[in-house]
Amino acid sequence: MSQLPVRMARWSARHARTAIAGWFAFVVLCLGAGIAVGTNEATTEDYRVGEAGRAEALAAEGGLERRPVEHILIHSASGKLDATAAAAAAQDVTERMRALPEVAEVAAPVRSQDGEALRVPVVLKGPELEGRKSVVPLLEQTAKAQAAHPGLIVEETGSPSISKGVNEQRGKDLALSERLTLPVTLVTLLLVFGSVLMACVPLLLALSSIAAALGLSMLVSHLVPDAGVGTNMILLIGLAVGVDYTLFHLEREREERARSGGRLAPEALVELAAATAGRAVVVSGLAVIVSTATLYVASDVIFSSLATGTILVVAVAVASSLTVLPALLVTIGRRAERRAERRTGGRVVGRAERKASGRTADGPGRLVGALLRPAQRHPALTLCLSVLLMLGLAAPALGLRLVDPGKDTFSRDIPAMRVHDRLTHAFPELLTRHEVVTRAAPDRAAEVKRALADLGRRAQADPLFAAGTEPVLRGSADGRTTVLELAAPFPASSPEAIASLDRLRRVHLPATVGSLAGAESAVSGDVARGRDYVAHERSTLPLVVGLLLLATFLMTLWAFRSPVLGLLGVVLNLLSAGASLGLLVAVFQGTWAEGLLAFDSLGAIASRVPLFLFVILFGLSMDYQVFVVSRIQESVRAGLPAPEAVLAGIRGSAKVVTSAAVVMVTVFGAFVALHLTEMKQMGFCLAVAVLLDAVVVRLMVLPSALLLLRDTAWWPPQRPRPRPRPRPRLRRATVG
Repeated sequence: MSQLPVRMARWSARHARTAIAGWFAFVVLCLGAGIAVGTNEATTEDYRVGEAGRAEALAAEGGLERRPVEHILIHSASGKLDATAAAAAAQDVTERMRALPEVAEVAAPVRSQDGEALRVPVVLKGPELEGRKSVVPLLEQTAKAQAAHPGLIVEETGSPSISKGVNEQRGKDLALSERLTLPVTLVTLLLVFGSVLMACVPLLLALSSIAAALGLSMLVSHLVPDAGVGTNMILLIGLAVGVDYTLFHLEREREERARSGGRLAPEALVELAAATAGRAVVVSGLAVIVSTATLYVASDVIFSSLATGTILVVAVAVASSLTVLPALLVTIGRRAERRAERRTGGRVVGRAERKASGRTADGPGRLVGALLRPAQRHPALTLCLSVLLMLGLAAPALGLRLVDPGKDTFSRDIPAMRVHDRLTHAFPELLTRHEVVTRAAPDRAAEVKRALADLGRRAQADPLFAAGTEPVLRGSADGRTTVLELAAPFPASSPEAIASLDRLRRVHLPATVGSLAGAESAVSGDVARGRDYVAHERSTLPLVVGLLLLATFLMTLWAFRSPVLGLLGVVLNLLSAGASLGLLVAVFQGTWAEGLLAFDSLGAIASRVPLFLFVILFGLSMDYQVFVVSRIQESVRAGLPAPEAVLAGIRGSAKVVTSAAVVMVTVFGAFVALHLTEMKQMGFCLAVAVLLDAVVVRLMVLPSALLLLRDTAWWPPQRPRPRPRPRPRLRRATVG
């Protein structure tokens, strides 16, 4: 493994033009191939879990699956609704919708209980999740109907139009995050390298890695369906790790350049950097990939999509730092040499080489030195206090509550959501719908319908269900499957809606159709989907976390050949993940920060966030763990006593780790400005975790622990190894 980065860097340096052209050809090929084959999006079947998933499968077998439905809401702009004008508008809308090829059915208009609103249900053709792709013609016809009836308000909402609005808002949010992160990242890199050219190299490679990963994700989606979140992860993780891996490599190349004083050619410098930073990048990338791969164990299409996007962009970012980066550095170095020779008439070119790579390497800086000083002088006290601080930050996580964020949690900046609020205010029975699905032998269809009718009567007498709303009973053509739809006048995330589901499953269903021998029954609906999804995640959490801890230990053991460091890595990662999760709960589960971060508290954390963050944070923490400990290990193998090696390694890596942390915090922090609460929570937690990991863990906890462990941390003892040197033919002296 240690020789692979060197061999790749050597080839890239010798064939710089070929390597650069090959890389960008690879990016274009990946993106072109992905666009050509398109994305295989996840279907409704891919999301099914628990009893709700079983109910939906039963309904689908009988041809009674959910269809995408839009509602055209007609009401008065002010005053009482003119019944005649509203009826004319409803007739106009009905005719317009029936003429569209995307529409399967237009139901009769329904008047609200107070008589102040009219709605026209429109059923679209195709599966439930496909509705957002065909809803545009409906919205256009609704707008035309509004223009034809200026005395009324004619507007449209429904799951398809809301999904379309969410996707458009997500696209705008991602564009905003790019506008926020790219300038800050560029400024950070300028401060590190002092050169516009060198600052642009990490950004160029990160963006090209993102482009290649996007294309590859389209191809891979035909094996692992895309749940619509893979692109988000590629953008979120790609810029962060892409810049970080390049930064690690550039910093080591710059150190070697300063150490050689200009006596080595660019080819030799990139080979030296590859022998150290190259291996660290490979190990870091593999750690992130292995950690993220544990998400596949959750058997969930969303987690699989997140894992696939993350793994692809990390793998491509590692490949870019090993292949095209050495070629770019050699090209830039040679160009700087030629310019310097023309200016100086053939004198020593070391100054030109230093200029090509930016400022000469320097110390860790005053701030880093100040943060490291307590660990150096009082390691035991620093370790105790810093660990107590992290545990204190993690304490709120004990009160973690999970919720599956439903439709009612989406931003009201989406026009369809504002119409949805007006629709459900006029028609509260549309807030929550439960679906009881029963399958039995065809000759028992009449018996099943009687039992379901009894269930419907029980529900209407229950205050948790919508009184005065007739249950809807539908049967399959073969008589095997029957679906009963029940309404509850409460938002899907409310305690009342959840209680209605529990009452239905535990009381009403067992007492009616559930008591029929040989009949199979299950309950689905928006509430059931969310509750079963959270239960599914809770059940898989122990297995995923167990595998994650084992993977972290084994990766650290493989990288550093020390079981002590392996256990220490697990503990440090747990501290980082626990503290960030505790801060997430403290900020987002309450209401005190709503105005500060512009969100509406769910009173809980989005159910997908903790497990995903736990996995990703372990992977990202390994980035810093590998890079810092690799520097310490170099000093140990060079013969330095363990305490001196710890301080030398941390000082040598502090500046680049801090710079990398600034980039990551900026990238992740920009997601706090997004509208979707789930993305806000992810961005906040990742940003906080990276900040705590880079400052508290790597500058306080880690050095304190290693100083106290001394040689024990490196058991079995590390054998000294000679520092790798470039081949003699790559060495150069002066010119002229």
